[in-house]
Amino acid sequence: MLDVVGLTPGLLGEHTPALAALQRAGASSPLGTVLPAVTCSVQSTFTTGLPVDGHGCVGNGWYFRELAEIGFWKQSNHLVSGDKIWDVARRRDPSFRCAKLFWWFNMYSTADFAVTPRPMYPADGRKLPDVYTKPPALRASLQERLGQFPLFDFWGPRAGITSSKWIAASTIDVWREQRPTLAMVYLPHLDYVLQREGPNGPSVPAELRAVDAVCGDLIEFAQRDGARVIVLSEYGITPVDGAVHLNRTLREADLLTVRTELGRELLDAGASRAFAVADHQVAHVYVQEPALVGDVKRLLEQVPGVERVLDDEAKRAAGLDHMRAGELVAISAPDKWFSYYYWLDDDRAPDFARTVEIHRKPGYDPVELFLDPKLVAPKATVAWKLARRKLGFRTLMDVIPLDASLVKGSHGRLPSSERDGPVFISSVPELVPAGPIAATEVKDLILEHIFQDV
Repeated sequence: MLDVVGLTPGLLGEHTPALAALQRAGASSPLGTVLPAVTCSVQSTFTTGLPVDGHGCVGNGWYFRELAEIGFWKQSNHLVSGDKIWDVARRRDPSFRCAKLFWWFNMYSTADFAVTPRPMYPADGRKLPDVYTKPPALRASLQERLGQFPLFDFWGPRAGITSSKWIAASTIDVWREQRPTLAMVYLPHLDYVLQREGPNGPSVPAELRAVDAVCGDLIEFAQRDGARVIVLSEYGITPVDGAVHLNRTLREADLLTVRTELGRELLDAGASRAFAVADHQVAHVYVQEPALVGDVKRLLEQVPGVERVLDDEAKRAAGLDHMRAGELVAISAPDKWFSYYYWLDDDRAPDFARTVEIHRKPGYDPVELFLDPKLVAPKATVAWKLARRKLGFRTLMDVIPLDASLVKGSHGRLPSSERDGPVFISSVPELVPAGPIAATEVKDLILEHIFQDV
């Protein structure tokens, strides 16, 4: 099962010959996603068959109320409630084995094999590429055969096809060595170019061909070994032309509190009366005082670029009624996205704002995909900073801009058309139902592909 992030019916065609061939030989259907249409929420629905308020992964990150901290990109599978697909399959057949390759919440699950990014963070401030694996010995064997996992090609300004190629190579290695019944493979490549340029960007055709070639190699390898193949995606990415800074609005209304450290401002979530956890085109808005919820809702509804704000009743209707969700959930207009920015003066922004720092930022930041265009010699600047780190000096890799207008594609809203939404393709046409497939149906469809004869 290949999760080709960002793939839509509208992108399938002349630039994706391998995927189009699989579609012609098999069958495909539009795939209805969940709100929010972001990786952690959608993947958790695929693996459990539950809506978001069932498995509890309300986004790529949320506010941990007990800690009074915002956390993004956590990796423990214990955060995902529900009966996982590999557990159901193993009860049907004790010999069933699952390899979960770069899907999220990939640590400490009951899947048999796992590979996921897990950098090392020495005390001197370095970030070193590495992976976490199950079993642990797989970590060394993979990187001995394939080379070190290319972490800096997986996310950040260098993000590109190199990381998806490494994931594909690791898939073939694990398939040959471990013989899993089900291999779940995450290929992130399209996510990068589509957020940088939007779906109509000049580089999109070439990048489609690049990821299609990777998919083609995996499809050929799997089918030569007699395997059935599913290709699906989590969401589609649509054009945007600007960001909405909800936290600045809340700060100007004296609802958001910051703490100043060494002249820099840090969002103090526990002391704030209201703040937004921005996640692409959806933002969870946490309101500490129940009496303020109505006022905050009315405030945000007046912000240009906000399409609607969900209260308790609307959250229930949307499948977002979970304790981890914000008291309110804001949805952007189709051509906008939400930034996490809360400072009112760029000179007061936290030092990590200009770095690739997915865990410290209190929201998702797609601007991490860009090098600051104001740098005179960006590659030389990066090389110099890396050299200083190798020499043992603490050096801030502050090469990311604070210009949200650079981002040209986003996701998170429910798509306005099937052409712009995710897709489900199978090599077994008899197992693809007619009409759109709901994300909550994917788990059962995968089980049918494993166990049902046709």
